Amino acid sequence: MAASMIQFQNVQLTLASHAGKVNILRGIDLDVAEGEALGLIGPSGSGKSTVMMVVAGLERASSGLVRVAGHQLGAMSEDALAGFRRNHIGIVFQSFHLLPTMTALENVAVPLELAGRPDAFERAGEELQAVGLSHRLGHYPGQLSGGEQQRVALARAMVARPRILLADEPTGNLDSETGEQIIQLIFSMRARTGATLLLITHDPLLAQRCDRIAHLSDGKIARITAAAAPFAVAGE
Repeated sequence: MAASMIQFQNVQLTLASHAGKVNILRGIDLDVAEGEALGLIGPSGSGKSTVMMVVAGLERASSGLVRVAGHQLGAMSEDALAGFRRNHIGIVFQSFHLLPTMTALENVAVPLELAGRPDAFERAGEELQAVGLSHRLGHYPGQLSGGEQQRVALARAMVARPRILLADEPTGNLDSETGEQIIQLIFSMRARTGATLLLITHDPLLAQRCDRIAHLSDGKIARITAAAAPFAVAGE
């Protein structure tokens, strides 16, 4: 049996608002194995993206145990959490989040530069080649299509070989054909690196490509089901 990569035990997150306290997560129990692909699905406001933020250490749980890649996140300082993300987590967002004044190559190199890697640009070039953008290294985000920008974002997420890839609605701003190409890339890169994948989506068919599906409702996991047809990478 594979070791656990993500463990939540009775995780709760409560945030303050003008109307009083809001319970975002209401007792989440979750265990994701190393190398597993888990789909998170549920209506808007169900807590899907918040779970991802807690996994990445970008939000702190109000209570409960959060253990990710062997680290108990609740016991870590902000500096330690930043190092943890740099070393273990890759994130792909719906809206790309590329730096507009940097080229594709520079955007992908950023995580390695922050880590002090002398081969940052060499590795960035290799990762962009892996997503089919070796001809776009010197282009800025504004010169790229939406699909190309998401490929750059995926290359940036994977360039440091993270143990966990978090994908938050990665096809939400793309047409269906381009979105399918991005999903193919996400799953092929996950297969190539052995990364654990947490895929947040509103699309049940997309979630079915994972190994299991966690169905969220009102800040709780209503149920976890096995996927009907886990994803097969093209060519395998």
